[in-house]
Amino acid sequence: MSMISVTINNKLYGPLDVDPEVKMTDFLHEFLNLTGTKFGCGQGVCQACTIIVDNEDGTSDTVRTCITNAVVFHGKKLRTIEGHATTNQAGEIIALHPVQEAFVTNFSFQCGWCTSGFTNKTVALIEKLKRNPIPKDQVQQVIEAELKDHICRCTGYVKYYKAVKELILATEGATV
Repeated sequence: MSMISVTINNKLYGPLDVDPEVKMTDFLHEFLNLTGTKFGCGQGVCQACTIIVDNEDGTSDTVRTCITNAVVFHGKKLRTIEGHATTNQAGEIIALHPVQEAFVTNFSFQCGWCTSGFTNKTVALIEKLKRNPIPKDQVQQVIEAELKDHICRCTGYVKYYKAVKELILATEGATV
């Protein structure tokens, strides 16, 4: 067993005694009852299980949790789908994150299984573009490069990509 502590959505969890073989998706679901991160393929291919890891330098990375053991995240600061919306003191959602709002407005998903992965990857992309804006004529190319590995079995990708493009173009500082 290994002791781990991790900050998820600005809340510290741990130290907790965890089997070193436990995958992060299982840790989120079974230990913390954070079930928004979806287990899809179990091989790291579909990207439904993607979460955000915030680095000390202010950048972030996205990581697939179905193939990464929970102990890898010891001492790290993470964001899951549960952490994006604004909530009141009672924990009730009072406002969606702009990425979530764009996906809802554009009817981007049907079953929603892939949505947490798409949302986390897009949140990280928007933050990256605010640090390093791109020319407007490169937006579609960047979206395709960033989201190409995410699999959606219901809707295809047109509505996701459309929502992300609209959001990037509407986000101050994301394009030049």
